[in-house]
Amino acid sequence: MGPAELAEILAGLDFSTEDENLIIGLENADDAIVYQLNSEQALIQTVDFFTPIVDDPYLFGQISAANSLSDVYAMGGKPFLAMNIVCFPGDLDKNILHEIMQGGLDKAKEAGITISGGHTIEDEEPKYGLVVSGLAHPDDILTNSKAKEGDKLILTKPLGTGIITTAFKADMAEQSPQHPAIKSMLELNKKAALLLQNLSVSACTDITGFGLIGHLEEMLSASNKGCKLWLDKLPYFAEVPELSKAGLVPGGLYRNKDTFSSNVTSFSDVIPFQEDLLYDPQTSGGLLIAMSDSEAKKFVADYNNQKRQDQQPKAAIIGEVTANSGITLKKRESNN
Repeated sequence: MGPAELAEILAGLDFSTEDENLIIGLENADDAIVYQLNSEQALIQTVDFFTPIVDDPYLFGQISAANSLSDVYAMGGKPFLAMNIVCFPGDLDKNILHEIMQGGLDKAKEAGITISGGHTIEDEEPKYGLVVSGLAHPDDILTNSKAKEGDKLILTKPLGTGIITTAFKADMAEQSPQHPAIKSMLELNKKAALLLQNLSVSACTDITGFGLIGHLEEMLSASNKGCKLWLDKLPYFAEVPELSKAGLVPGGLYRNKDTFSSNVTSFSDVIPFQEDLLYDPQTSGGLLIAMSDSEAKKFVADYNNQKRQDQQPKAAIIGEVTANSGITLKKRESNN
């Protein structure tokens, strides 16, 4: 569901509260809600679930769990507890559900958290995800609303998972656990979040269903800022240009473009696949971080040093926050 549809549904519903302990609610479309428990602890809560994007149920369970956990990392928190959300057809082999939940359980163990309980209903199509609780010091909460002029924008994972999973469904790409896109979706944003604890972060969010432009626009709108986005710095998976050219793009990409493109200004020779990258809905995508130039360079150097050891795709500085509103697409400037 897009933001315009959601806004229409929520119109007239009063979610305001006089509870001063609710630090972050619905106001800026942040990744999770945050409730202050005491002077030292704030509770971060989020929920996410979706239909299978890969055929292997175990991989699907892992990817969905990683996606659910990402919101807590994006808010600067440490997840500690989760509950399962399951929709499953009554006539489907129950071993499939066992594998899905085993995947979620193993990913939770990798994150160092406990899954306890949850809720299951019968539905026509499988769906799986987690309700996740995390903790952070109230002063350490990261939001999407404090980006500053001159901040660099960092993306920690490549774009294109929506395009590639569309190719999976069309049998135009092999669904191997070693496929770079699957490995990326399986990866927790934990390492990035740990590195951010030692740096000064202006704003942070994760890239999921609204694509890079959608979540970037949420950040900029909440911060009352704009940005320059350097198209030739966007990280992406190697197959994306060919798949995009073949028209293997998800329907969500077009919905995102219809919703968010009005605030985007581009030069005349944007390569079509680059435009697709901007609006491609991501699953278990990377963190989008706004921080000063010096902090950004330090983060990228430290993060990519870890990535070299893991042989994983690296983070990239993809743009710069500006005082004016809107998103301007540019080729990389010579001094950046």
